[in-house]
This record gives sequence, structure tokens and C-alpha cells, in this order.
Amino acid sequence: MTTWIDVCHIDDLQPDSGVCALVKGKQVAIFYLTRPKAVYAIGNFDPFSDANVLSRGMIGDLGGKLMVASPMYKQHFDLTTGVCFEDTQVRVPAYPARINGDRVEIQLGE
Repeated sequence: MTTWIDVCHIDDLQPDSGVCALVKGKQVAIFYLTRPKAVYAIGNFDPFSDANVLSRGMIGDLGGKLMVASPMYKQHFDLTTGVCFEDTQVRVPAYPARINGDRVEIQLGE
């Protein structure tokens, strides 16, 4: 059974932006959207630049899908699946994330 991991207080996040958290040894980019009030979590490592920078990317949508644009070479990654829009063979890990009361929780999987 996969368990929820408490990461931080919702006030520790930047509204409509991303932050990086070290969760069980993994760098996780956490994005907090105020409309709708939701959090998304993906791996922070950008496979195109070989740098941990995705939490610094710009969030938005492409074709109605939530995404983050890498601050390095501008590839776009789906916030729900981690799939790259420009090259669907490339993906970053996407983690279930939720707001539970005033706490942010994610699941890293097995």
C-alpha cells in the first residue's frame, strides 16, 4: 500500500508557482495553483538539460493541459503525467499530490 507523505504547510508554497522539496532523498517540484486550489508534483530533474530546475519553470496550459515550461530549453511537461509535449518518449516522474487540511502531501510510489 502506498502512503501519503507529509511534505509541508500550504503556506510554505508560492501561489501559482513552483518550489523544490527533498522528499525521501528525491528532488520533487511542487506546484501550487490557486484556481483551482490544487497541488501537482513531478520530478525536479530536467532530462534535456541534466539539471534539477523544473520547480523554477513557468506554469500554464497547452491545449487545456496543465504544464510547466523548463527554464533551460523551454520543453513543456504535463503536470499530471510528466510527459513532455515536444517529445512524448520523454517523461519525468509525476506523483499524486493533495492538500489535506493545511498540509501538502504526496505519494512517491513503492
